[in-house]
Amino acid sequence: MTSSFEALLPSTERALLHRVAVAQAEGRAPSLAAGVVREGETVWFGSRSCVDGHAPDAETQFRIGSITKVFTAVLVLRLRDEGLLALEDPLEKHLQDTGVGEVTIAQLLGHSAGLGAETPAPWWERTPGTVRPTLADVLGERPQPHPAGRLHHYSNPGYTLLGSLVEALRGVSWEEALRAEILEPLGLRRTTAQPVAPHAGGFAVHPWADVMLPEPSQDLGLMAPAGQLWSTVGDLCRFAAFLAEGDERVLARSSVEEMRVPAAPPAPGEAEAAYGLGLQVVRRDGRTFIGHTGSLPGFVACLWVSVEDGLAAVTLANATSGPLVGLVTAELITIVAEAEPRLPEPWRPLPAAEVDQELLALTGSWYWGTYAYGLRVGPERGVILEPLRGAGRRASFRALPEGGWIGLDGYYAGETLRVVRREDGSVSHLDLASFVFTREPYEPGDAVPGGVEEAGWRGL
Repeated sequence: MTSSFEALLPSTERALLHRVAVAQAEGRAPSLAAGVVREGETVWFGSRSCVDGHAPDAETQFRIGSITKVFTAVLVLRLRDEGLLALEDPLEKHLQDTGVGEVTIAQLLGHSAGLGAETPAPWWERTPGTVRPTLADVLGERPQPHPAGRLHHYSNPGYTLLGSLVEALRGVSWEEALRAEILEPLGLRRTTAQPVAPHAGGFAVHPWADVMLPEPSQDLGLMAPAGQLWSTVGDLCRFAAFLAEGDERVLARSSVEEMRVPAAPPAPGEAEAAYGLGLQVVRRDGRTFIGHTGSLPGFVACLWVSVEDGLAAVTLANATSGPLVGLVTAELITIVAEAEPRLPEPWRPLPAAEVDQELLALTGSWYWGTYAYGLRVGPERGVILEPLRGAGRRASFRALPEGGWIGLDGYYAGETLRVVRREDGSVSHLDLASFVFTREPYEPGDAVPGGVEEAGWRGL
């Protein structure tokens, strides 16, 4: 999100505060705090508490549970970008003697490795990590109840393996790598593995009475990469801005965008939800949200980003159950998006250095059989190919140094588009994954696979 700070309208701020107040009251949370990011800047913060005068501020820590997994995934993607591993590598190439070494790093990131959802008893979230001192203790006797790569099955132990992978390749603890490689560069000074005052206490609220109990706060040990962290609305808003645009000090934009791509088919009954490489991808009311939810005894949390709207929101509460923070966070974004729609960037012509006369000559209509397509110039000498009418496959392409273009999205992602020329240098056709696009539909003499009947077009 490019920075162009502008305060929200008072009516929008009132609507946001109302939503937070309703969430805290109806969700029966001791306290609830939330923030909104627009174009990379935190533009709103609000909170409510059951104790008058003691509402949390933007720097009050809450436990964030599985939002921790996003941080772990970023550490793994950094290793990939440095060439220290490939996502297709089997785990055993870098971390031996786990008993599940044939699963790939990508499968672990996307929860498609077939591993179990939880550790063996006792419940890992309410017991100290010393109960599970080794990976064998974390994985148990039946670590892989599903075949690898076949379906999405959320796995907390999978992220313990990824944390151990980071430690093996970095030679430092997961917490040290996290601090040096993410927290310090992004200025997340209030995100820590252990609580640092001021922080909220975690509570269980009785489901049938307005009373509550303190929840224990455990050091999760080896399970820390799956859910250990404490953070604040302020820090998570800054992290949300990073997830929208990337930051070369931590992870390039292209790698952050890669994290958003669904890595496996969604589970049955979850057509509107998918999982990328450490990021949840949720479709709700016409908007796509990327980010993560989190919970540990005493706390619930959510961070959503709507890249298309240039908005993000964070919600944190200190109750084991109650506030539907995933829904609330999405609604905070929707309130701003609908009350103050994002203004499009002004149209500007291409920089003079990007004007390529040969490329301009390729623009216009092209035909795949009788399907009409238009080719137009994109940024940085890229191109966009889209149907001119009816259904068809639209795709954007990035220019390749050696010539031609590589598909970035849709059906043609990863496929090569190239110009095929005749002996005299004139353009014969476009070749895209063996599909031939010609200037005219089935023109005699054109390079149409199977040829064109010489008699040409005819009537009945």
